[in-house]
Amino acid sequence: MDETLKQKCDRLRAELLTIENEVRGVKGMVGNQKTHDPGEVIAQSMLAVRHIEDARMRLGKVLQHWRDGVSCFDQPTVQAAIDAIPPSKA
Repeated sequence: MDETLKQKCDRLRAELLTIENEVRGVKGMVGNQKTHDPGEVIAQSMLAVRHIEDARMRLGKVLQHWRDGVSCFDQPTVQAAIDAIPPSKA
């Protein structure tokens, strides 16, 4: 059976999280191995983590706009704002 868009995005986001955690481990390896520029190794590894985080977020945005355009994090806030609107007196 083919994956749906949601299934594919969810799977890719989970895989990216695994990769992100592995890349985070690179920073901790600097003290264990001789390297020319340990500061640069750490800086570049953290930039790699940020790019992976961004890729996960972008796939979340794909899902957001595939649904209703409202972030899953904003949905309670949007609903609270709607609920706070006083009923019109017609």
